[in-house]
Amino acid sequence: MPRRSTVRDAADTAFAPEQKQSLSDRLARRIRGMVQRGHYRVGDRLPSIMEMAKRFGVGHPTVREALKKLETIGVVEIRHGSGVYVSRSDEVLVLASPDYPGMMTKKLLLDLIRARMALEAQSVADAVEKATAQHLREMRRLLTTAGKNLADDDVLHTANMSFHRQIALASGNAVLVQLLDVLRDLFTEEQRLILKIFASRERDHEGHLAILEALERRDAGLGVKRMRAHLKGVEDAILRWKPERTR
Repeated sequence: MPRRSTVRDAADTAFAPEQKQSLSDRLARRIRGMVQRGHYRVGDRLPSIMEMAKRFGVGHPTVREALKKLETIGVVEIRHGSGVYVSRSDEVLVLASPDYPGMMTKKLLLDLIRARMALEAQSVADAVEKATAQHLREMRRLLTTAGKNLADDDVLHTANMSFHRQIALASGNAVLVQLLDVLRDLFTEEQRLILKIFASRERDHEGHLAILEALERRDAGLGVKRMRAHLKGVEDAILRWKPERTR
C-alpha cells in the first residue's frame, strides 16, 4: 500500500526546479497555486529566498520579484528581518485556481479578447498621460524583440504579452494591472492559441508599433482607437476560425 503523503511531502514535490526560461510571473503563479491548494496556510512562513531559489532553480532576484508580485495582491507579507508569510489564500482578484481546467472553445476565446478590449482601451488611455520615458523605452525594446522573433512562438508570445502588460504598468492603475495579469495567468494556453489563429504576425506586430507610436505622441484618442482596432482584428480572426476540435 503506498505511503500516505503529507502536506510537507506535497510541498516538497511542488518545489521541483523551475525551467530556466521562466519569468517571475510564472514563479509567482506557481507559489500562489501552492498556497491555494493548501500546501501553505495563512500565517505560515515560506522557505527562505535562498532555499526557494535553490529548489526552483532560479536566481535570487527572480524569487524576490515573484514575492513582490504576490505581496502586491495580498497573498504574502514580506517582513524584513523575519521572512515571508502567507497573509491570505483567497479574497484576492483571482477567484479561481490559476491552473484553469476549463474547455478551450471559440466562445471562450471571444469572451477573453472582448474582456481585454474594455480593459486595455482604458489602460492605453491612462498610459498616454502617465507613461514615463523608461516605460516607453521598455515597450520599444519588447517590440524590437518581437519583430526579430516573429517565427518563434515562445519568444513572440512572451514579448507581446509583456508589451500589453507594460502599457498597464504605465497606466498607473494597479487594479488594471492585476486584472490583466489574471486574464493572462488563467488563460495562458488560450492566449497562445490566439497567437496561432491570428495568421498575419507581421500585421499584428505593426498594430503594436502603431499603438506605441500613439503613446509616444501622447495622443490618447489615437491610442484608444489603435488599441481597439488591434484587438478587433484579433476578434475578427477568432470569428473566422473553424476549429477542428476543442479540448
